[in-house]
Amino acid sequence: MNENLLGIDIGGTKCAIIYGKRDGDSVEITDKVKFATTGVDETIANILGGVEAMMAKHALTPGNTRAVGISCGGPLSSERGVVMSPPNLPGWDNIPICRLVSERTGVKANLQNDANACAIAEWKFGAGRGTRNMVFLTFGTGLGAGIIANGQIYAGTNDNGGEVGHIRLSEWGPVGYGKAGSFEGFASGGGIAQLAKTMLAEKFQMGEKVSWCTPQTLSQVTAKLVAEQAAQGDPLALKVYETSARYLGRGLSIIIDILNPEVIVIGSIFARCEDLLRPEMQRVIDAEALPGAARVCRVVPAALGEAIGDYASLSVACL
Repeated sequence: MNENLLGIDIGGTKCAIIYGKRDGDSVEITDKVKFATTGVDETIANILGGVEAMMAKHALTPGNTRAVGISCGGPLSSERGVVMSPPNLPGWDNIPICRLVSERTGVKANLQNDANACAIAEWKFGAGRGTRNMVFLTFGTGLGAGIIANGQIYAGTNDNGGEVGHIRLSEWGPVGYGKAGSFEGFASGGGIAQLAKTMLAEKFQMGEKVSWCTPQTLSQVTAKLVAEQAAQGDPLALKVYETSARYLGRGLSIIIDILNPEVIVIGSIFARCEDLLRPEMQRVIDAEALPGAARVCRVVPAALGEAIGDYASLSVACL
């Protein structure tokens, strides 16, 4: 059975309106428009106008459209459909986005934080398809997670379920989620860059040189640059990714022991750098996680790639 779906992806720098058609276990993205995130009033007006224009363009009506799915950074209330002052969206203070969209379009609107939305997308249409217990980790600029438990999204009491990036894995370490040594500190793009800068600074203070970085360019080091050097066999860059992988394994072992998932799907940096991360990650899981739980859990890269944000918002429309 074909269903028309609409999605709204609200980000700190850009927003997108997506139209997709669902046919069973697959979704085809039919159309998409993007625009910059500006002031709160202007952005909301652009969202509402964009959805209305998309519906008019494709002859969508309340009668032939299942729902509008909205993906946005938290904090938010998925139950009430309200965005509550996300740090990347200044001025979005208690915005009833679902009510605004529904009043404008006549179509039901659902809201989820972006990590949960991505989890739903990978569960319904990606690497977690066919499972009932799945965890999705973003592993991008930060580390967010979405949990599918017994065939349902688990958001927790007030939409804080799945914030595994805040778990402290070490007393010392790169800062992520406002906490030194956190899971996000070790397993994120920002954390990998911090690890690299620390190791590079140690070299420079001892008077050693590194071919791909100088003290003057230290501040420009990124996870991507370190991955490129690691792929070429640079010892320091390999050590950075091995360190990240070790703590990734520790964090995953905690998730495996507590949630006993069938699959853990990891996006972004893991999907691009699996060869650098998997060996050490797996060694730690084998040593740390409960054997019975680890044996039934696969750790796999996300399948939806760079389009996951589009699929995420459309997936929320399926709820």
